[in-house]
Amino acid sequence: MVRPAMEKDLPAIESVYAAARAYMCANGNPHQWSDWGYPEHELLVVDIKKRQLYVIVEGGTVHGVFAFVRGEDPTYAVIADGCWPNALPYATLHRVAGDGTVKGIFTQAFEFALSQADEIRVDTHHDNKTMQHVVEKHGFRRCGVIYLASGDPRIAYQYSKERKPTYENV
Repeated sequence: MVRPAMEKDLPAIESVYAAARAYMCANGNPHQWSDWGYPEHELLVVDIKKRQLYVIVEGGTVHGVFAFVRGEDPTYAVIADGCWPNALPYATLHRVAGDGTVKGIFTQAFEFALSQADEIRVDTHHDNKTMQHVVEKHGFRRCGVIYLASGDPRIAYQYSKERKPTYENV
């Protein structure tokens, strides 16, 4: 079950992110979140207050977490080595993570996002082969490379319900 995160969920959310960092480090992606303890507690609190952080609960326990952000993301304003398939309004999935004990965390986050938006974007680190596989399996198309505020590159994807791309740069 997907529901909005609450401040009382913070210990469980931080535990999920710790498990995700350990998984990434053990599976060839040691730098995406591990180097700087991302996402920071303060960011999670802000996301909860903005009502854009969600948890995935099974059996009364938080097993997954993700941010669902409606509207334009400044990080996606410029894309290199490709283009966005259209200039339609979109929402973004960020910081999708699971604790490793429940399968289908991304599927649940994606289905939630799809119930809210027709165009969904996501990005991931070049070394995050698990995320690349999962988003491509769910029908996202690799669009190019975006750069975080830090300058770090990320592979950018978009899912379109309509599947009628116009291939406009935005």
